[in-house]
Amino acid sequence: MTALRTGAVTDVGRVRTNNEDQLLVADNLFAVADGMGGHAAGEVASQVAVETLRDAFAENPTATGLLDAVGAANHNVVQRAESDAATRGMGTTVCAAALVPAEDGEGETLVVVNVGDSRAYLLRDGELSQVTEDHSVADELMRAGQLSEEQAAVDRRRHVLTRVLGMDKTVNPDRFDIDPFRGDRLLLASDGLTNEVPDAEIASILRRIEDPGEAARELVRVAKNNGGADNITVVIIDVTDDDGKAEDASQALAKEPSRPRGLITSAERDSQLRDLANSGDTGAPVDRARDYEEPKRRMRALRVTGFGLAVLLVIAGAIGAISYLGRPWYVSANRGNVALFRGHGDTGPFKEKLVDRTDVPLESLDGVAADHVRKGVEFNSRKEAEAYIHRLPTTTTSTTSTSSTTLYVPTTTTAKK
Repeated sequence: MTALRTGAVTDVGRVRTNNEDQLLVADNLFAVADGMGGHAAGEVASQVAVETLRDAFAENPTATGLLDAVGAANHNVVQRAESDAATRGMGTTVCAAALVPAEDGEGETLVVVNVGDSRAYLLRDGELSQVTEDHSVADELMRAGQLSEEQAAVDRRRHVLTRVLGMDKTVNPDRFDIDPFRGDRLLLASDGLTNEVPDAEIASILRRIEDPGEAARELVRVAKNNGGADNITVVIIDVTDDDGKAEDASQALAKEPSRPRGLITSAERDSQLRDLANSGDTGAPVDRARDYEEPKRRMRALRVTGFGLAVLLVIAGAIGAISYLGRPWYVSANRGNVALFRGHGDTGPFKEKLVDRTDVPLESLDGVAADHVRKGVEFNSRKEAEAYIHRLPTTTTSTTSTSSTTLYVPTTTTAKK
């Protein structure tokens, strides 16, 4: 059987006076709900949602039962709102995951359902991917091709939701099925986390901290240090045992006949592992002559001709170019100030390079933020890295000698390209 380990934290943040988020960790059901509708109403909506979800799912702990439980939660939120003028118009997001029997009868599946802009992420083999899609006006326009991903990320309509529990008498949740493998880490989070912490930094924390409870606390701490403008709720689910499925799949894959192959992505590798695990492939030899006889002939020709050597040199150059383009961006310190770098390692043609040096002294940063910068925070793009720099909190002292946190907007000097 699949075994799970969890950690969960909810926090009011640094700006709000009440917490309208709710979390649920109950047996094989997990959820995050972000309420809206006013000081009291948001709390009521999220609480009604998670309580209904828990009770309804317990009656039918299957994938269908989870979808039905979301429908029941929506019904109860609507009913509660209509019964009290003080809660009229309230609603809540919900992002839930449940470990349920696979519909084909073989093993178990993690089913994720989502309504609103609370999110689920999957960390697999060190790579983070967003499982869910936000139900906001900006994201709907992006999916329709009317906004780019960059435009949607800053569009004011990203906070206008198109689907929440309590909006209509019926609700249509998205569903995503995940075949759980040992080592997988699933993150459920309200937008209080994702609005404050870039995906690259979330991935870095999830990779670095093994204990799910400690990782959840660190995510919340970083979100608060970056502003904490909203309630922050995090649930982390680790797959600690998959009944040998990952090991069986890896062994079956290893038994395949060796053949010349190009580079494959981690997604393609995971797909192969899942296919082998689910098919029961024992690794028996397969006739793949059509797949690799022609490449073998081409490789023999390359080895005996000068033209082949030239081609190999071109390929090596292309790999180098890909390595260059794939270099990470990261924020660290340079000469006592916060700085932006690109690259990795300290030797060779692709060694790290200073891109920008800000006028933000490292010593002016909040203690936790300064520690992160000293260690270096990696990002997938320059835009994410610069956004992180602009959100770095600094510690200042007021006339009453009490400590407070403010946002420091730095200026940068761009190095010549």
